[in-house]
Amino acid sequence: MTATHAFWLAGREATGDATFDVTNSYDGRLVGKVSVPTDAQVEEAVAAAYAVRDEFAATPAHVRAKALNHVADRLTERTEEIAQLISAENGKPIKWARGEVGRAVSVFRFAAEEARRFNGGDAQRLDTDAGGTGRLALTRRIPQGVVLGIAPFNFPLNLSAHKVAPAIAVGAPIILKPAPATPISSLILGELLAETDLPAGSWSVLTVPNDRMPALVQDERLPVISFTGSDKVGYAIMDSVPRKHCTLELGGNGAAVVLGDWACDEDLDWAATRIATFSNYQGGQSCISVQRVIADASLYERLLPKIVAAVEAQVTGDPADDATDVGPLVNEDAAKRVESWVDEAVAAGASLLAGGKREGATYAPTVLADVPADVTISCEEVFGPVLTVKKVDGEAEAFAAVNDSKYGLQAGVFTHDLQTAFRAHRALEVGGVVIGDVPSYRADQMPYGGVKQSGVGREGVRHAMDDYTYERVLVLTGLAL
Repeated sequence: MTATHAFWLAGREATGDATFDVTNSYDGRLVGKVSVPTDAQVEEAVAAAYAVRDEFAATPAHVRAKALNHVADRLTERTEEIAQLISAENGKPIKWARGEVGRAVSVFRFAAEEARRFNGGDAQRLDTDAGGTGRLALTRRIPQGVVLGIAPFNFPLNLSAHKVAPAIAVGAPIILKPAPATPISSLILGELLAETDLPAGSWSVLTVPNDRMPALVQDERLPVISFTGSDKVGYAIMDSVPRKHCTLELGGNGAAVVLGDWACDEDLDWAATRIATFSNYQGGQSCISVQRVIADASLYERLLPKIVAAVEAQVTGDPADDATDVGPLVNEDAAKRVESWVDEAVAAGASLLAGGKREGATYAPTVLADVPADVTISCEEVFGPVLTVKKVDGEAEAFAAVNDSKYGLQAGVFTHDLQTAFRAHRALEVGGVVIGDVPSYRADQMPYGGVKQSGVGREGVRHAMDDYTYERVLVLTGLAL
């Protein structure tokens, strides 16, 4: 796992003049060296993608579907190898890394299915007015052009798959830029794509440093940008290219609401277990991890100790160990940031009920109560294994607390009442509401994205395909309708 990894330039392996190290955040060992493309090589990749865009758009659907299914099959065959790699470069516990590979397999399978049936339009009679007699409109969806996909470190394989698979499905060339901390998983995708018959130039995986990204973002030959990452960077990208089509999947501070009807011991045990698991999975480094628990006053005193016990039961340790629930954060600086936010909250009067300790890049699963509304951890996305718990009186106050945030990605509502579920769906200012569970559920085929500072547009294979294309109308004249 310490080889030097080439990048993928217009479908072929290439190396540049420099390399950078990818290290394991748990023990500091070298995972691999990655080659960095030169400016000339980046230009070659962009020029190749731009040149092949019409050819790729015209590629038969069965060719694109076959390539997507091939990647899914090969990911399945190499699941354990790739999961070990994700765990090594990301610090993700191996059991979660295996799950990530499985999800990426599904993304490519869904994309293969959608590629075969995607046309994006229908036939519309225009003779509803006299001037349209004998006329019929046919609508098709056409690729907007080359996609620049910018992937994050927290799901380095699956969120790269969410950029690449929909682009291939619609016949849009894509240049994928992986996160510098976790590029090797994306390079594996390049390895598998190179085994297919897709046109040369239709895809590249470029390990470009972040400080060289503005030039790519600004390049007019790349009219579509799909970015997953922080709100600060995402909106800076959008502001810099207002005439481009940008899909931004940004941060959140996911809330789990436990309402008064979720009150028996079995209900509370389930809620506490789910909250503890999904505030800490991936080290809390998920946009939809549980950061806030908003509990009805009628059950707060019973629920809180159950949450604390379930959080304390989370196993922290070596991510390569099957027993580990919580591994390190992506690097020590990230853990130090989380530590500083917790320390700030405690100094301001919050009660530390569990955790609150850092060892290197690992931060212990943490529970805070009585957190002041104006401290950083109340306002921002912590992106670490920290949970705050708040007591409220009734549904209206609970929903208002969820909405009292600049973010709006997903929310979970523990209730048995169908009417309450529909009220939550109407009232909560988020992109998705999960009933009877935490906000951390995502099916890779469903529309996924947020409102407010959590982004614009939607991922999920079919929905990304819509984002990568536009409607073009064909009007036929002189027909006997």
